[in-house]
Amino acid sequence: MVFERYFRDYIHEFNQLDRKNWNYEDGCVLIGMQALYEATGEDLYFTSIQNFIDRYVGEDGSIEYYDILEFNIDRIPSGRVFYLLYEKTGKEKYRKAIELLMKQLRNHPRTDCGNFWHKKIYPYQIWLDGLYMGMPYYLLYETKFDQGQYYEEIIKQFKNTRKYLFNEESGLYYHAYDEKKEMFWADPATGLSPNYWSRSIGWYLMALADCYEIFPEEELQYRKFLGQLLKEAVDGILRYQDPESGLFYQLPALGEEPGNYLETSASAMIAYTLLKGVRLGILEENPYRGIGEAILIALETRMFVLAQGELKLTGMCKGAGLGPADNPKRDGSVSYYLSEEVVSDEQKGVGVGMAAYSEWLKLKQKNCLQTLGFPKVAIYNRGYE
Repeated sequence: MVFERYFRDYIHEFNQLDRKNWNYEDGCVLIGMQALYEATGEDLYFTSIQNFIDRYVGEDGSIEYYDILEFNIDRIPSGRVFYLLYEKTGKEKYRKAIELLMKQLRNHPRTDCGNFWHKKIYPYQIWLDGLYMGMPYYLLYETKFDQGQYYEEIIKQFKNTRKYLFNEESGLYYHAYDEKKEMFWADPATGLSPNYWSRSIGWYLMALADCYEIFPEEELQYRKFLGQLLKEAVDGILRYQDPESGLFYQLPALGEEPGNYLETSASAMIAYTLLKGVRLGILEENPYRGIGEAILIALETRMFVLAQGELKLTGMCKGAGLGPADNPKRDGSVSYYLSEEVVSDEQKGVGVGMAAYSEWLKLKQKNCLQTLGFPKVAIYNRGYE
């Protein structure tokens, strides 16, 4: 398939890179490769993860280019593969690196309601992105090393996100919330950013799916709660699926807005959540399995191009955010989200694409899926206009 060829070529190039920067973008690729390893058992993926990490992690567990005092939640997710490496190799440097990132989370500043600040430079702000950046790592630690001592704290952060960022009428989550209601992008009455951004919703969906899976099966109350949130958020975003392509717009609620475009990374995140949700039994196979498959088909048939003999995965927003105070351009407006650069082959879109494809492989192994060659795109339809 196109995905398989593309991912292998991408990993070959990724293995040669040293960005001299510890970042969550590369973390998306690392997590994607772990998903492929879990789905296929192929050594290529594990070896690529270890080779990459060993360029950054010292024998003492130090992480090159990582500064704990930044208190940047985006620095956490790359460390999720430390758990795999420690489990498979037993090397203490990975265990020490796990503890280093946990030291950040233990001391990370929090909102008054109890959520991690998105970054030190974004005080008292909850971003949907941050749930994905921090919660799965935190929960892995609690499950493997801390006997679940802080399960309630993790769940509380999801509860707060639902309480403050969800819009009942639209069924969507806003990108961010300023608890102090002081930032230039925040509504002075609600503290909310002004628009829905598809990738931020995708981050949140993946956080829910991943944390559901990480919780031990006996923790039924926590799994049930996260499953309910996931189903609600999935049903919300699927109301805005583009009926022609089966993909999702950069600004999902504004499909007719001039300059709005179908965005690859967010669409892959939604496909991942749907397929994983079906595999874990959170979502019914009908209709969610077919919708997830259809998104993968649309990504493969619409978003790849061949340029000078090389496959390129297109349609990725390079990055978007809110503030900080000295960056008024990032104001959460429609024009802002549509002004950010659209690129190809960026780590976020590729890594999540790997993870979404891996979920299809895992479902196939369970005989839930027989083929990806559906004759038509399945679009969600619950009677909404």
